This record gives sequence, structure tokens and C-alpha cells, in this order.
Amino acid sequence: AQVRRASDKARADVDRRMAALMRLQFRDDITKPLLARANGVALGGGLEPALACDIIAAADHVEMGLPEARRAFIAGAMGIHSLPRQIPHHLAMGFLLTGRHFSAPKAAELGLVNQVTPMEELDSAVDSWIAGIIRCSPAAIRATKRSALDALHLSLADAGQYRGPMESAWLTSSDRIEGPRAFADKRNLDWS
Repeated sequence: AQVRRASDKARADVDRRMAALMRLQFRDDITKPLLARANGVALGGGLEPALACDIIAAADHVEMGLPEARRAFIAGAMGIHSLPRQIPHHLAMGFLLTGRHFSAPKAAELGLVNQVTPMEELDSAVDSWIAGIIRCSPAAIRATKRSALDALHLSLADAGQYRGPMESAWLTSSDRIEGPRAFADKRNLDWS
């Protein structure tokens, strides 16, 4: 078999796509919730962006996995680091070291996927997650996401003492006043 070298343009395109994927994986500056909608096959580079999301909704027929080792690759877009942080270590290593695939229902059983629905209900499921987020205070959502991610490496006691910049911003936000006031007034919330 003849091996051809990719053109400079093709390599630049791959580098650009990998940089975008890595930005998603290291989402320190992304304060909005990220939701993945999985349909079809989510293998390798198809699963890694979903692993970087906050919520994953999947159709019941979806097949997932990180099969790179079967092809002499590694899940280099952070899959080798993300999966063991999101499901139990031995299960993650079993999938990573064998390249085995798993179904969306199995992913939900492992806690990797938030919701599995029939394909025809997937858009409604995603819309429901989005509606749930939109009902919440934008300042509280930003503070919750950032604080949860920032404190993952801390002990529970230290995490309880942690106050990051987003949490400080929430403390002085108008949302913090609007939420209790709307509840007391028995009216709809207004986050404007």
C-alpha cells in the first residue's frame, strides 16, 4: 500500500478542527451550559465533543465508544482523560483498552448520558433540557457551572469554602434579588 502525505491545506484544516475541539475540552472560558444531542454513531472524535458537554441526550439506537486503540491511535482529543473522570475507572479502562462500543442505554446506566429517548422524541427531549435551563437565573447558571468545575479537584470541605469569580458575580447580581422577590410575589421570573 502506498502512503501519501496529506497536503498542507488538509493538515491545516485538521489542526484547526483539533484546536476547536481542544477549546471545547478545556472549556474554562465557556460559562454557558453545553448540551450534546447524540444520534447515530458517536465513536472516537464523535464521542469526545459530547464528553465535554454538561448534558447529553441520546437517541436509543446510538452506539458510543472510543475505539482508537483498535486502529493504533489514542483518544487524543481528551477522551482518554474525560471518560475515566465521568464513569468508574475500571469500566472506562475496559472501554479504552479494548475499543469496545456501548449503547446509549448502557451509557445512561453508567451515568454518562442524562437521557435516552426514541429518535422521534430526541428533539423534544433536547428542547426540554434547554427550557429547564432557560427557566433558571443566567447568573446562577454561570456561577453553578463555573464553581462546580473549578472545585472538582478540591475536597468537599474545601469546595464548600471556595468562592470563584462567577459566584462573586452572582452574589451581586439582580437575579439574586429577582428570584426570591418573584417567588414571594407569586409571579413569573423576569431575568432581563
